[in-house]
Amino acid sequence: MKVFIKTFGCRVNQVESEALLEKFKDGGAVIVQAPKDAELCLINTCSVTAKADRDANKLIRQILRDNPYCRIIVTGCYAMASADKIKALFPQAQIIFKPDLGKTLFGEDLDWTVKHHEGKTRAFVKIQDGCDNFCSYCIVPYTRPLKTSKPKQIALAEIQNLIKNGYKEIVLTGINIGNYRCPQSGADLADLLGEVFKIEGDFRIRFSSIEINTVTDKLIQTAASGGEKFCDYLHLPLQSGSDAVLKHMGRHYDTKEYLERVKYIRSYFKNIFLYCDIIAGYPTETEADFNSSLSFLEEVGFAGLHVFSYSPRAGTKAAALKQLPPEEIKRRSEILHQKDKQLRQKAAQSLIDKEAEFLAETFIKANNSVSGVLPNFQRALIKGVSLQPALRKVKITKAQDGICFAQEV
Repeated sequence: MKVFIKTFGCRVNQVESEALLEKFKDGGAVIVQAPKDAELCLINTCSVTAKADRDANKLIRQILRDNPYCRIIVTGCYAMASADKIKALFPQAQIIFKPDLGKTLFGEDLDWTVKHHEGKTRAFVKIQDGCDNFCSYCIVPYTRPLKTSKPKQIALAEIQNLIKNGYKEIVLTGINIGNYRCPQSGADLADLLGEVFKIEGDFRIRFSSIEINTVTDKLIQTAASGGEKFCDYLHLPLQSGSDAVLKHMGRHYDTKEYLERVKYIRSYFKNIFLYCDIIAGYPTETEADFNSSLSFLEEVGFAGLHVFSYSPRAGTKAAALKQLPPEEIKRRSEILHQKDKQLRQKAAQSLIDKEAEFLAETFIKANNSVSGVLPNFQRALIKGVSLQPALRKVKITKAQDGICFAQEV
């Protein structure tokens, strides 16, 4: 059987698609790169934004046009949130919710472990799923309501196997990884991380994203104990720098609490790079609230932002509110994107003349360079090296447009 898999959205979706790809291969399937060549097309969807829904619809239409007789399976968050809508638009499509995929396709439940990440030098390990925070703007608790965690021993074996297979960076990911709890032992994320540090090999580890209120003292102390094995990087979703907006969103912190956590983190990691998610144009966000956000971004000193333009998700509390004009949301989003560029350039410049470990990711043919990441997730370019997975010591020579240029030491 010829199989095409398309993934939309977050790292968790990408890990799940990799696990499915490996299961199909183990069963003798051939993975193809174009839907027109497939007998089965599996669309792993996202529904965080309205654009994600539209992108999935566009692909399904394309498949039906170019390969009308193939089997189409739609799964993921969009499928969970809008099954009736998808079925009305595309009666030919088969909707299978994530927990049912393993039984339906392979006759067994999936634990979402992976052995490889096709074409990647960094490996992602899904350790947790589900969220019950029910922030007012977010559809995820409706699409992934069941909180589960991968047993510690299975996670450790998966990580150890990936390291043996040559991966030099392991990224722990999940919907809300700070809620990790081993179902067998009760071990939390700090306990798991401490065990990872005991694994032999030349590797480093980072978290994909973690909520600030789950970054405990114990977790930071454990992370610091790992030395260079733990990347000096954290992505800490913020969403707004206005206390009034945070309260309306149903976030579990205010700006004071967020800043206190950041200061504690920096007491252990002096040179850590912090990134965050920020939403432009939440319905109750006034101009004063927006300006408060801009000021708070400066106060925290982020190295970069992941900017979302607010879009209402049907069924969430915020969707019932009076929405801001689209042009105003766009204006605020553009300001935040400009802020992101400024922060990234400032962060990159701070590294000039410093040394760091570089992990190659992709070859850039245009300038004959290899692009990769430093431990703090700073993007860097270096010439004269291969894509062979290795942690190379490099020295930063200059910074331009938020990118570092480096030479191997």
